[in-house]
Amino acid sequence: MRHGKKFNHLGRKTAHRNAMLANMACSLIEHKRINTTVAKAKALRQYVEPIITKSKADTTHNRRIVFSYLKNKYAVTELFQQISVKVADRPGGYVRIIKLGNRQGDNAPMAMIELVDYNEIYNPNGAKKKKTTRRSKKKADATQVEAAESTESTEE
Repeated sequence: MRHGKKFNHLGRKTAHRNAMLANMACSLIEHKRINTTVAKAKALRQYVEPIITKSKADTTHNRRIVFSYLKNKYAVTELFQQISVKVADRPGGYVRIIKLGNRQGDNAPMAMIELVDYNEIYNPNGAKKKKTTRRSKKKADATQVEAAESTESTEE
């Protein structure tokens, strides 16, 4: 039974699973997209998203933490120099999973996992939406009150 198990173990022991996810993450960082099974793609998304978030702040400490997960200095360099620059303004959701159908040999459900900012089909010419910020109602009310007071003082 799987009582209390929070993530997919993928039918592997811990060391094998960690090595497989690290290798898949390095391949994803190097090639920007990879094909794998849906279950592995979902597990890889959970594994790689926090690593990409860490790469946004280029400090020695963050590089060492990321290296402890990836164990590939070329992937770490690529992540901190190129990928982190592209995802700097994105607040998460760095990878996309696209289902591809079933594999010919064993009918396993396949998927393509890719870095969102590296797909030119969905992002032509790197067009970005205007960044919107949430503003609190209190702050907006305060500026309206100040504007009203200033107009009253100019009328007098």
